[in-house]
Amino acid sequence: MVKHHGVPFLEKKQMELIVNKTNKNDIVKILGSPSTTSKFDTDLWIYIERKQTQSNLKNLGKLKILENNVLVLEIDNYGLLKKKEFYNKDNMNELKLTKNITGQDFKKNSFIYDFTSSLRQKINDPLGQRAKKRKEINQR
Repeated sequence: MVKHHGVPFLEKKQMELIVNKTNKNDIVKILGSPSTTSKFDTDLWIYIERKQTQSNLKNLGKLKILENNVLVLEIDNYGLLKKKEFYNKDNMNELKLTKNITGQDFKKNSFIYDFTSSLRQKINDPLGQRAKKRKEINQR
């Protein structure tokens, strides 16, 4: 089963777009409306195509990317295509996440352990009466 998102056959369709010749109406006719737009000095239109399929049973049905294409079009103030950039799956950056796990640093000899122990002791016996009684019992 293949899941498809965005403009189908984006790589082939983008070949029909010619810089400084194609206008906004031609772009909409060929590709349809853009996936997202941005307007600063010039219009920036972004088209996306993504195809995914479920991988083997050993990967528990995890989705595998077949195609991941992005087309970035820059359009000038006159409505003409000024710049065209096409990115495919090979241009994607592979992000590597670390597997390190942060451990607990509350050991018996640490400052935090000593501080919380003394705080706990003061909360349980604010006047220090228990320590005096223990000292008297140990001296007998």
